[in-house]
Amino acid sequence: MLLSCPTVKLIVLQQRRTFTSSLAKRFSFNAQSLTESQAQAALDKDCIDFLPWLEQIAGAKITNTLSTGKSLYGRALFASKVIHAGDCILKVPFNAQITPDELPTDIKVSLTDKVGNIGKLAALVMIEINASQNSRWFPYISRLPQLSDMHSTIFWDENEFSMIRCSAVYKETVKQKARIEKEFSLVSQAFKKHLPKAIERPALENFMYAYTLGEKITLHLILFGALSVSGFTQPLYVLPLSHWLLDMDNLLLWTVGSRAWETSRGISLIPFADFMNHDGLSASIVLTDEDNQLSEVTADRDYSPGDEVLIRYGEFSNATLMLDFGFTLPYNTHDEVQIQMDIPNDDPLCNMKLGLLQTHYTRSVKDINIFHSSYDTFTIKEVKSATGKGIPQSLRAFARLLSCTSPQGAQIKTKLNDLSKEAELNDGRLARLPFKDRSRELEAHKIILAHINSLIVDHSVCIKELGASNFRFESQRLTVRRQMARELIFGELRVLRSAAEWLIHYCTNLFSAP
Repeated sequence: MLLSCPTVKLIVLQQRRTFTSSLAKRFSFNAQSLTESQAQAALDKDCIDFLPWLEQIAGAKITNTLSTGKSLYGRALFASKVIHAGDCILKVPFNAQITPDELPTDIKVSLTDKVGNIGKLAALVMIEINASQNSRWFPYISRLPQLSDMHSTIFWDENEFSMIRCSAVYKETVKQKARIEKEFSLVSQAFKKHLPKAIERPALENFMYAYTLGEKITLHLILFGALSVSGFTQPLYVLPLSHWLLDMDNLLLWTVGSRAWETSRGISLIPFADFMNHDGLSASIVLTDEDNQLSEVTADRDYSPGDEVLIRYGEFSNATLMLDFGFTLPYNTHDEVQIQMDIPNDDPLCNMKLGLLQTHYTRSVKDINIFHSSYDTFTIKEVKSATGKGIPQSLRAFARLLSCTSPQGAQIKTKLNDLSKEAELNDGRLARLPFKDRSRELEAHKIILAHINSLIVDHSVCIKELGASNFRFESQRLTVRRQMARELIFGELRVLRSAAEWLIHYCTNLFSAP
């Protein structure tokens, strides 16, 4: 997976899904007719003592059916015995998980709410790394990923980063770097005050590295409560909690962010469980058992000895996978595009429109995007059919508001007031109903179409540039990141084109209707 350790050859491995980015999370493999003894022979020798150590920490058996091995791109978990769908394959007690609660009391008090849970966990990891073999978590900390294994955009140099300038990922990366540096400043002050000898010169790159460790599967903020079933808590709707991206100086911070899990206890690192790789088709996820104080995984399918055992990190787009995990998929059915539309500053009714948006702003769950939620930012998913549901209603409503402009300012003010009254009489959301005036409805949707066509042009230019390498020989790192950029942009272009096709169909019907 993310960890760097000696390659152990698995016998007769066959790639089950062909993904072309760098990390093993995107790979799943199927072994043909491996016996249990053969599967044991394929263990990762570097980790052979890891599970016994962790079970000693836990004071309980963690698994009877899994062992640590190597897929083509890193450490992973494989079936050491036959596993049947429905079998509980892994249980990690809370006392074998790493949480910010282990921070020294003085540090905990110093790190106010201005430092998030992942930042606090990163601070703890820095302390444990500095303690080296004196840390009780050393066998785990020493097996964490290396910089060379990481391909989030936060690690891309300027030339690599420019490959995705047409995507919202570009701007979000820049914004999140500033957030991480701010958190590091607070953590650094706490270290200097309370641990001046243990950590003499806290380094931003160390903090960044620690941060990356937590963003694996469950950097999730449970936004709308959870469903409890037989003592288990499963999120109904989750979003990545951390999108704080960084550059080469931010390595430690991002590392915690890529491997932490959100449980009822907050953010935690779950050793061994975080060796499991991602399969977007898997139904297996990490569940929290509050009654028994543990996290567990149940198999969603049958596995033979030697099969890689997989879980689902979430239904994430390539944008999220690239930001939080450092890999992408060649065809991701969950791809989406974040777009932002602004009310022109020269619009004479700009202030009135902004006021209406703020008054009637109620963003639904489906409208929330992976970056941030506001009245002028929208997330478009692939439209499967030109006659289907189409683009988000919130975007169409925003365009209707934008289209309310003409030389007759008094008439437009009346129209805007009518939209406000209409919202109050319905569900409170603005301009959700089509204009009765078809020409005005057509104009509103032409605004969206023009914006999307502009994004299509930008994405097409980036794709053309990606196909023209300026180097006869390029590094493996650049090859990996170029492929990630292609997969991100191709996926977003597919989404944009589907939205444009839907809009053209909608506008055509409006124009041709009697």
